[in-house]
Amino acid sequence: MNLKLEWRRLRQVDWRELDVKEAGGWPFLLKVLCCILALLLSLALMNWWVIGERRDALESAERREVELLADYRGKAAEASYLPGMLEQLSTLELQMEQLRAMLPTDAEVPSLLDSISDAAVDNRLTIENIRLRAPVTQQYYIEQPFDIQVRGGYHEIAAFISDMADLSRIVTQHDFTLAPVAQTGGELRLSMLARTYNYRPVSDRAEEEVQ
Repeated sequence: MNLKLEWRRLRQVDWRELDVKEAGGWPFLLKVLCCILALLLSLALMNWWVIGERRDALESAERREVELLADYRGKAAEASYLPGMLEQLSTLELQMEQLRAMLPTDAEVPSLLDSISDAAVDNRLTIENIRLRAPVTQQYYIEQPFDIQVRGGYHEIAAFISDMADLSRIVTQHDFTLAPVAQTGGELRLSMLARTYNYRPVSDRAEEEVQ
């Protein structure tokens, strides 16, 4: 094969008169160039259509790998704290059970009022009024407020308040009013709002949410 001759034929080609139907008669170098161009186009199409799609999938998988690795590390860190958290949860549940045991049931409220009356009598106070108010329903418990009005000496009233705080059931004290009683030789009248609480079972809260 005379490359010089083929090169001369290639240079003499009129590109405007080329016809694909007559490709068999084209100069050899032109055929080679066309084959190389077709090969390059094929490789470009393969890269765009096949390799490009898989490259995108690979990049997506790599990003997903980074996300999963970060999620794994976060969960591994959480898992390392799990034993301590479980221990704290167990302690809190025990404390909740103890506090719940200090809340009176509905049936125990009259007995609680009797205990408050006994504390007043033991401290030589005159009971003027111990009256229940309407209960107030909260999300996790029911408030049971009641008014207390007693009279007596200052130290006796202080001892009565202390005895109420030491009751086996939780009673909170609010809205204190302490005023002298006229013509009683130094007696004081104590008026207060007290509250005790009933625990609401989960079943009762669930029924309320359904309604």
